[in-house]
Amino acid sequence: MIGLIKPLQQLRNRTPLGWLQLSHDKGRMAVAVAGIAFADVLMFMQLGFQNALYSSNTRLHQTLQTDLVLMNPQGRNLLNLSSFSRRRLYQAMNVPGVKSADPLYVKIATWKVPETRRETSIMVLGFNPDRPAFDLPEVNKNLNLIKLPDTVLFDRASRGDYQGSIAQINQGQSVKTEIDRRTIAIGGLFTVGASFAADGALITSDQNYLRLFPRQDSASVNAGLIQLQPGADSLQVQQVLKAYLPSDVKVLTKQEFIEFEKNYWAKNTAIGFVFNLGVAMGFVVGVIIVYQVLSTDVSDHMGEYATFKAMGYRNVYLLGIVFEEALILSIIGFFPGLGVSFGLYALTRNATNLPLYMTLMRAVAILILNMIMCSISGAIATRKLQAADPADMF
Repeated sequence: MIGLIKPLQQLRNRTPLGWLQLSHDKGRMAVAVAGIAFADVLMFMQLGFQNALYSSNTRLHQTLQTDLVLMNPQGRNLLNLSSFSRRRLYQAMNVPGVKSADPLYVKIATWKVPETRRETSIMVLGFNPDRPAFDLPEVNKNLNLIKLPDTVLFDRASRGDYQGSIAQINQGQSVKTEIDRRTIAIGGLFTVGASFAADGALITSDQNYLRLFPRQDSASVNAGLIQLQPGADSLQVQQVLKAYLPSDVKVLTKQEFIEFEKNYWAKNTAIGFVFNLGVAMGFVVGVIIVYQVLSTDVSDHMGEYATFKAMGYRNVYLLGIVFEEALILSIIGFFPGLGVSFGLYALTRNATNLPLYMTLMRAVAILILNMIMCSISGAIATRKLQAADPADMF
């Protein structure tokens, strides 16, 4: 009865009984908050990595200066674009509304890191410098530079230790290294960033690209960038191109090309599934932890609950106390998880150059998941209240 007197006194002062139940055992409450924070961090990190997966692998797509994209239907993603005949670009030029149709070459190559001479992979992109393909000011101001033989531009946000080379290039010096045993010169820099698919990128002219990869058939291209005349309806031109061109190419809008890349990583690789599974596992861990805390709390106060029943309180009121505890835990546990996730996001971003940032929408989504998680735990824990009987007091 001693444990009942204090809650009743506080109840008269309108202090939430759920809070009193939790704060009565501060050690147990701390464990519950830590458990919820841990579950939140798991979900924050999985959702953060998933968003970084999609964002990093579509950053180049976002910068493309194009209205429509031609690609081989067998292509899987940007780094696995099967080639098609350059003739399709010439045919596309015959369609009313089309202003230009230019090739884009993409390939993963082996190169030597300038500082260490260690071999690693890098993405190489080639295009006609007379027709800018990217909305990247640093690239577009150096178009004449990449016309020089075996000269490329390097992504300064690539993953790896390139500080020495970047410093040299910023001082106006040219840095030399090798791609597939061919010497190249890095003449300038641009910024896009690493992705899950590639540690970095090089941009050069189509002619340099063909020099670097002599096995590439000059009559074949990896993608076609189609710009439309001012005022042309992109969807209408897209439909005309689909009807006019053979079935060995498909025509996508720029946004469809971006979604095509996202869908590849979400549905055709294990990575997207793993991140979704990680969110689900974090949710389940949270449900189990909160249930254990609430179930223990209900068991420890079963006599008090039975007394409440004897005083005329209905089951609904008692269930409300448990749900109140669950809601309080969900809110208190959310903020430590949010704070730790901010730190881990910054740490991961600095280490990997992946676009891992906290967003308001993600924070709200996790808070809602938190409340649902704790509510489910509360619903399971309240089953014990059905056993609360005034007779237990005697």
